[in-house]
Amino acid sequence: MLAPRMHGMEKPSSGGIDPVCGMQVRADSPHRWTFEGKLYLFCNAQCLRSFRANPEKYLAPPAACATTAEGATCCGPEPADEGVQYSCPMHPEVRQHHPGSCPQCGMALEPVLPDESRENPELTDFRRRFWFTLPFTLLLAALEMSGHALHFIPALWLPWLELLLAAPVVFWGGHTLFTRCVASLASRQFNMWTLIGLGAGAAFVYSLAATFFPAAFPPAFYAMGRISVYYEAAAEIISLTLLGQILELRARASTTGAIAALLGLAPKTACRLQPDATEETIPLTQIRVGDRLRVRPGEKVPVDGVVLSGESAVDESMLTGEPLPVMKTAGDPVVGATLNTQGSLIIRADKVGADTLLAQIVQQVVEARRSKAPLQRLADVVAGYFVVGVVAIGLATFFAWGFFGAERGWVLGLINGVSVLIIACPCVLGLATPMSVLIATGRGAKHGILFRDAAAIESLAQVDTLVIDKTGTLTEGKPQLTAILPSAGRDSSELLRLAALGNAALLSAHGLALGDLSVQAEGHRRAGASVLFLAIDGQPAGALVVADPLKPTTQEALQALRHAGVRILMATGDATTTAQAVGAELGLTEIHGDATPADKQSLVERLRAEGRVVAMAGDGINDAPALAQAHVGIAMGDGTDVAIRSAQITLVKGDLRGLAQAHTLARETVANMRQNLAFALGYNALGIPLAAGVLAPFTGWTLSPMIAAAAMSLSCVSLIANALRLKAKG
Repeated sequence: MLAPRMHGMEKPSSGGIDPVCGMQVRADSPHRWTFEGKLYLFCNAQCLRSFRANPEKYLAPPAACATTAEGATCCGPEPADEGVQYSCPMHPEVRQHHPGSCPQCGMALEPVLPDESRENPELTDFRRRFWFTLPFTLLLAALEMSGHALHFIPALWLPWLELLLAAPVVFWGGHTLFTRCVASLASRQFNMWTLIGLGAGAAFVYSLAATFFPAAFPPAFYAMGRISVYYEAAAEIISLTLLGQILELRARASTTGAIAALLGLAPKTACRLQPDATEETIPLTQIRVGDRLRVRPGEKVPVDGVVLSGESAVDESMLTGEPLPVMKTAGDPVVGATLNTQGSLIIRADKVGADTLLAQIVQQVVEARRSKAPLQRLADVVAGYFVVGVVAIGLATFFAWGFFGAERGWVLGLINGVSVLIIACPCVLGLATPMSVLIATGRGAKHGILFRDAAAIESLAQVDTLVIDKTGTLTEGKPQLTAILPSAGRDSSELLRLAALGNAALLSAHGLALGDLSVQAEGHRRAGASVLFLAIDGQPAGALVVADPLKPTTQEALQALRHAGVRILMATGDATTTAQAVGAELGLTEIHGDATPADKQSLVERLRAEGRVVAMAGDGINDAPALAQAHVGIAMGDGTDVAIRSAQITLVKGDLRGLAQAHTLARETVANMRQNLAFALGYNALGIPLAAGVLAPFTGWTLSPMIAAAAMSLSCVSLIANALRLKAKG
């Protein structure tokens, strides 16, 4: 028999995945147990107890999906990265390879990559249940409002008639709601469904008792000759909750448009050339590295690769934003999802599947939209105590009205207690920042701005200082020959024909005096160019002037950042004279030339020590240390892989205007997050006391459960609508 042993130093198995519910678990989780020599981590004590009771149940290979007692639909642990992944909108750490409900909040898990080929099954289910049961709810509401006028119906029959109408709504329409409520109680992960289930269930169970055992109730529970029942309240709560969920799911679906648009850029098939020169049409998933593919006019390039033969103009606007097609000939690289406009190309597949640029962009957007912002920590802390507090307030409301209320105090206590449970909405706390992040990451991707995670958005919004590299960031990164300076008696064409790379130090080392050539060269250096000196037959022959032109959008981008109050410094490995010339052209006054990678990193450290929130923008390997040291690292998409991996934000188009757009978007997003958090906290702070009847002694105001349910449903919809304003801005 195996005895459990606790060890603190063992490495967790399952890669930090809770084997019961499938959630990601931190390495320092206190819920841990060793079984057969392997340490397993759990997200909560209930999952640990379930595992200890029957480990084989959760470690056996999945035969069919089943719902655990904890409310998590679990097929056992599955290999990572196989098939479709599902995640929770409110708790992105919850991931599994099959549909189900989130063990924390009870929301249905959604595919990480949206599938627009079919409608959200949860939306379809809720819509069917809502429309089928709505007539029963409307009849109940009409019967309750005019029951006293229906003299032809005996008073003793009315409760039974209302039960007959309410039963389909409660037992079928509310099935999902009550299932999630029971699951949350079993797992002790209290959430919105806990409150809805308790509220609607309390109204229905009380009404059942009043219908079957009316004599057990005191006279205070009677009105106009019959006992008060609240079947219509239970039905209205369920119908309004279903309606709210339908509106919320439809609104959430609109936030996946950016991902769907990115996924839609890639073609579905490709034309592969066989060794015998025959052609076959294959799905994109069957392309392998090294395959030869034909791209006809009007077709999209299927994967990243290189042109083997042919010549054509390729529209790369989806990547670079440039409207003019780029000519491609043998040896030129091509990117998947770009459009071949004219001729026919034969390309070799170099990167396929998840390695293509488009796939990496999609993956980065997906990961960013599923991450949590630091602002969410406040909401998480509040939500952790929220449901327990609301239940306590609901019970206090019931007993306070019962003991201190008027003649019908217990009845009012029941109504107000149910209203408290129903109006409280932890959902708005959970969705406050994720909805803003979803939309911001999608909007950023539309403009070629990739955020690594939500923290990058929040950090960028606070940036007040930008350290920026020159070559490849401010400039094109492609030096051009701009002038030839021949010595006396030399011809420019001769110099160009005989040119080899060299500098003043090299010629001086050979004892060659530059004379007037040095003066001419210095003038070009001061204008931001580099100068290469030539010597022929032991004599100075002239110089070549090479300049790296500024990107045409650099000036506009820096102006926008200055207008936003950002301090800008240039740090470059180029000569100080050249750096100062470029800085002067751009209106920059803080220039750091001849900067090594360590110098750039030290500069960022010094600025951080001064209390500055620093962003670093660069594109080369030499920028990687500074990118990692900054609060926010920003890499040019046309730069090196090392720089991109070291950065929190990537500008796919390599256009600095994207940085200005990202800064504006980040500020708008953080403002939207704060608005949503304020709304969530304010809504509950006002709604719960009002539902409890705190104002009743002064104003007579109370809220019926129906109004509370409507307010709860509309609160989530209102929060999402506010987040969608980010999308409307472009």
